[in-house]
Parts: sequence; C-alpha cells; structure tokens
Amino acid sequence: MPVTEVPAGTLIGSVQRAMRLLECVARHRSGAPAKQLARETGLALPTAYHLLRTLAHEGYLRREKGLFFLGEAAERLSSSGAQQKRRGMVVDALARWRDTIGVPVYYAVYREGEIDVMCVSDTPGNPAVEEWADFRETGHAHAIGQCLLAQLDEEARRDHLARHPAQPVTPYTVRDGQSLLKRLERMPVGPVTEHQQYALGTVCAAIPITVGTTPATMAISLPVQHADRLLPAAQRLQREVGRLLGSLEISISI
Repeated sequence: MPVTEVPAGTLIGSVQRAMRLLECVARHRSGAPAKQLARETGLALPTAYHLLRTLAHEGYLRREKGLFFLGEAAERLSSSGAQQKRRGMVVDALARWRDTIGVPVYYAVYREGEIDVMCVSDTPGNPAVEEWADFRETGHAHAIGQCLLAQLDEEARRDHLARHPAQPVTPYTVRDGQSLLKRLERMPVGPVTEHQQYALGTVCAAIPITVGTTPATMAISLPVQHADRLLPAAQRLQREVGRLLGSLEISISI
C-alpha cells in the first residue's frame, strides 16, 4: 500500500496548535479541562481533544481527574532551556572578567567526589594553563583543587586524598597528603594561591564561592613573570563575583 504524504502545511498547522495548547496548559498550574483549553486557544473541541490526547500519550501532558497538566517531557524541555540560559550567562560573565582583568578565568566545582572544571575562558594572548596532568588527580597541586578541598570537611579531604594521593608534580608541589592537610587547615578565607606547583612558569589563584551546598571556585592564572599581578587580580575577581552572585545563581549543572 503506498504511503500517503501529509501536506507540509497540515503538519506545521498541527504543530502550531499543539504548541498553543502546551502554552495554555502551562498557564494553568492547577490544571485545566479540555473544553477550557479549546476555548482559550480558539480550537474546535474535537481538534483540541485529539491533540491533548496525543500530547499526553507522548508525555508532554498528563491528565488527572479530567484536568490537563504539563508532563515530564515538557518539564525536561523547560529545565534544559533554563540550564542552557544559565550556562550562557556564566560563560558571558567569565568572558567579561577575562577581558576586563586580562587573565584566563576558570569555573570549577567539587561534586560526587571529584574536581570538575566546568568552564574556561581565555584568549590567544592570555591562554589558559595546559592540562598536562589530569586536574582531577592533581587537585593537591593547583589552586582550583586546593580551594575546593579547603571547603570540604576533614573526612571528605582524606577520602579524596586516599583516591588521589598527593605526590610531586613539579619541584614546588606539596610533597605528601599530610603536608597538604596541614596547609588546608591553616588556609585563610580568601584567594588561594600557588606558584608553579602544577605547571612550571605559571602561578594561579582561586577564590571560594557558594553554590548551594556544593563547593565551587573561580580561578585565574598568570605567567610567573607577572606573579606580582596575581593577588590584585584575584581580589578584583572576588569583588566582581560577589556583585554577580547578588543577582545570579550560578548553576552547578552548567
């Protein structure tokens, strides 16, 4: 039997009507019946009911006691869109700080027992540090890792070091886990700095930030010959991040 093609205009019209219904349902958090949705969208009741059943079957709507609500599939779309928007805002913020301060900027979190560098913003003139040794396994050696570990309790720190033992990465790296734990205990609140502990020729600084209960950090790096700029640049970044967090919740899921 030959397949009957549906005219493109008909398909587009059906999609448009379905989208109108979804938008209408979204406005009714307590749910709405088919007749009301048909009336508010200007659709014939049979057409509206057919589309509502189809949307419910696909998981975009759910029906309870004759009322239609947004379903899990629609909520996933909404969540994904919000996540992308937050990520875009964070990426834009990092790029702005990169340009105004003149340094590469990093954003990282500690989740599920691992260091996760989620975003890096640099330029050819101010390149980021090359990840020549896995950041997750060398947290003891760089400012990002030390800043994140400093936000953990002692048990979590020891657990991390049991899985990723401290060992020399450069001649300047902390030599062992016990030395690192003592350093973390004495670490003051504010920028965490390291000089050539992860990469020769590079100095880094990281500032702790609050993202719910998840340890997080923003960090910068500079060539060692510009080490005198490190602390002032980190303090400026800290002020900028403080202003941003007053109006924006940085999502850990970007």
